[in-house]
Amino acid sequence: MPGLTEEVVTDALKDVIDPELGYNIVDLGLIYGVTIQNDQVDVVMTMTTPGCPASNYIQEGTQHRLLAIDGVKDAHVTVVWSPAWEPAMMSDDAKQYFGFA
Repeated sequence: MPGLTEEVVTDALKDVIDPELGYNIVDLGLIYGVTIQNDQVDVVMTMTTPGCPASNYIQEGTQHRLLAIDGVKDAHVTVVWSPAWEPAMMSDDAKQYFGFA
């Protein structure tokens, strides 16, 4: 898809909010990779902790938001635990918001 880029996908995923932290999953550093092949998008992501009680909610929200992007016909979300998430993975804005900057 000519208009379907990693930037378009990443911007769309900023709509997905971690309900416990109240901040978007992109700036939290939870998105590890985006792959686009034709009209399919694959996202590799993590959670802040392996026992995150909101993991299903976040994963389903990510899937739902991907499928809402114009031109996306299929989407897959894979949750990985390596590398383990740490606060250093957050964007500068998120670090400042949470007092890490």
